[in-house]
Amino acid sequence: MKKQQSDPDKCRKAIKSRQELFSQRSLIPVMVGLLFLLACENDIEKIKTITSPQSLPELTGQNYEIIHSDSGKVKLRLLAPEIVRYTDVEKTYIEFPQGLTAYFYDDSLGVESVIEAKHAIYYEEEGLWEAKNDVEARNLINGNQLNTEHLFWDQQKKLIYSHTYSRIVNEDGTFYGEDGFEANQDLTKWKLKGSKGTVKVRNE
Repeated sequence: MKKQQSDPDKCRKAIKSRQELFSQRSLIPVMVGLLFLLACENDIEKIKTITSPQSLPELTGQNYEIIHSDSGKVKLRLLAPEIVRYTDVEKTYIEFPQGLTAYFYDDSLGVESVIEAKHAIYYEEEGLWEAKNDVEARNLINGNQLNTEHLFWDQQKKLIYSHTYSRIVNEDGTFYGEDGFEANQDLTKWKLKGSKGTVKVRNE
């Protein structure tokens, strides 16, 4: 014959059960609240990033033409469908989201060489250009042509170079640089890194 629980025991168990249920129910809104706060914090961080002054350009323009001269002579003429200038960043730069075409002139104002790219950035303080995506440089005098996907142009040193796969075509043949190249900006002097190629044989 089972011994019936006393009324005090029943009361204690009932109170304990209700306390546990109350605690579980109390935790649910607290956890939901914490998740909501975390989500809000993440959203706020995203909003801060999106609206940060660093992501907002100081200047934007369409169909730009930039002319650089030295000693009164035009040395560079640059055409770009769009430019965007950022100043509130660590390094002030100008971006050319739709690419550019740069014409280099000799002392007689004749076009000596041309560089084209589908995207470019100019770092103003360093005087350094970075071009990407279908970059092509041509010397219109000797016919040398360079193709690569990533190119740097040091405006002060008048030097262009790349650390990625590059190709140079000239009257002597087609040459490849597995690790890039280095050349003066008019492509009259150049060297390939990790080079290979095909040389044309001239008939005497």
